[in-house]
Amino acid sequence: MAETQLGVLKALDVAKTQLYHFTAIVIAGMGFFTDAYDLFCVSLVTKLLGRIYYFNPLSEKPGSLPPHVAAAVNGVALCGTLAGQLFFGWLGDKLGRKKVYGITLIMMILCSVASGLSFGNKAKGVMTTLCFFRFWLGFGIGGDYPLSATIMSEYANKKTRGAFIAAVFAMQGIGILAGGFVALAVSSIFDKKFPAPTYAVNRVLSTPPEADYIWRIIVMFGALPAALTYYWRMKMPETARYTALVAKNIKQATQDMSKVLQVELEMEERAEDIVKDPRLNYGLFSKEFLKRHGLPLLGCTSTWFLLDIAFYSQNLFQKDIFSAIGWIPKASTMNAVHEVFKIARAQTLIALCSTVPGYWFTVAFIDIMGRFAIQLMGFFMMTVFMFAIAFPYDHWIKPDNRIGFVVMYSLTFFFANFGPNATTFIVPAEIFPARLRSTCHGISAATGKAGAIVGAFGFLYAAQPQDKTKTDAGYPPGIGVKNSLIMLGVINFVGMLFTFLVPEPKGKSLEELSGETEEVEK
Repeated sequence: MAETQLGVLKALDVAKTQLYHFTAIVIAGMGFFTDAYDLFCVSLVTKLLGRIYYFNPLSEKPGSLPPHVAAAVNGVALCGTLAGQLFFGWLGDKLGRKKVYGITLIMMILCSVASGLSFGNKAKGVMTTLCFFRFWLGFGIGGDYPLSATIMSEYANKKTRGAFIAAVFAMQGIGILAGGFVALAVSSIFDKKFPAPTYAVNRVLSTPPEADYIWRIIVMFGALPAALTYYWRMKMPETARYTALVAKNIKQATQDMSKVLQVELEMEERAEDIVKDPRLNYGLFSKEFLKRHGLPLLGCTSTWFLLDIAFYSQNLFQKDIFSAIGWIPKASTMNAVHEVFKIARAQTLIALCSTVPGYWFTVAFIDIMGRFAIQLMGFFMMTVFMFAIAFPYDHWIKPDNRIGFVVMYSLTFFFANFGPNATTFIVPAEIFPARLRSTCHGISAATGKAGAIVGAFGFLYAAQPQDKTKTDAGYPPGIGVKNSLIMLGVINFVGMLFTFLVPEPKGKSLEELSGETEEVEK
């Protein structure tokens, strides 16, 4: 069996790091910045939504979202993301990366703005509007996953490809951080302009009418970075690998990459034979695909599924865990605006100290250590720290030990991001054939979002105390935070085992990994 590779693709593989690499990182990365901001900013304002729209003057506790509403608000964008990953992943292989990239960005801009608007001012109208537009916002975000990863992998050279894709994904951390900073700024301004007493002092006045603008501003701000990158996203040429291997227009691919690399590339004589070999054009549901890529696809989907159960449980419900250990004061001792500030401050500190550094550690080490080692280490350390928090949980919730709890909790985030949260995004963009790359990444990402939905919906109920009298309004008793954390530790351990199905793409060309360089002997 001989191996060959198109000259234009070989030129991309050996190209030195240039300005166009960083331009591609920024353009693809800003989409991811917006994705993370839009997905996670809602967790900063769910308590506020409960106070505004589900206020009961007879209750000793401030209003909170009923279980079905909280589940919908937190989970509907994830459902949209799952659908978008499958649909746009498939479409990215059919129409090309560039065309579909523009569609997803427009959806994200329009739906970010629309999420902050509402039909009427009653709970039902506002929540229905918010959920409707967050679903379609998620649908657009879903498309960004396979397209951003695929575009970056197809533009990068093989030596630093892992770091470039990881840098795009690391913008997710900056997006989470930006959500916290925006919430801190907006709540601080409103607190100064519209001071209010705590809920315990005056139940009605503790939520000033102007607080309704806070959540709308925070949610709508996500449209800004997406809008700023639209022009540059549309100016990027289609990737050479799509043009040559899928559209089979090698002449166009060579011209495009000559401009990008700023070198004169020549088209080789046998190029047409390489891309039109029928034996290498098998479909997704063929026996050949199953034989070549079945186990790696199982590895990518299972590890992303298990990782996202743990990751989204932690991320969406940080505020509940912080409340449980007393890091955020009791709701009745704050007014509505202070509560937004305290939740945002806690989440921003976690992002700043553990989430963001974890992403950039991956960028620094992925092409040295390799994807497999980082993912295995990440799952292992997440398991260790989750169990270290869970089993002595009663020790950690004592006032003197709370800082230790937060440090341990932060380390689970650090090793999620310097670990499987980054690698599960990177590997599916490298190991599948160009004509199925976006589709397979979309399938892997969608399986991950299925895990996120399990985490988001399941943890909401599971973390409720076992004592009926201590549960949040409308929730049945759960298994408690301690047992929920033990469950997440077990899930991380299983993720470590499934990592052994995932191949190591470090230092290899995309065509070598996918088998597209093979010439079957006649």
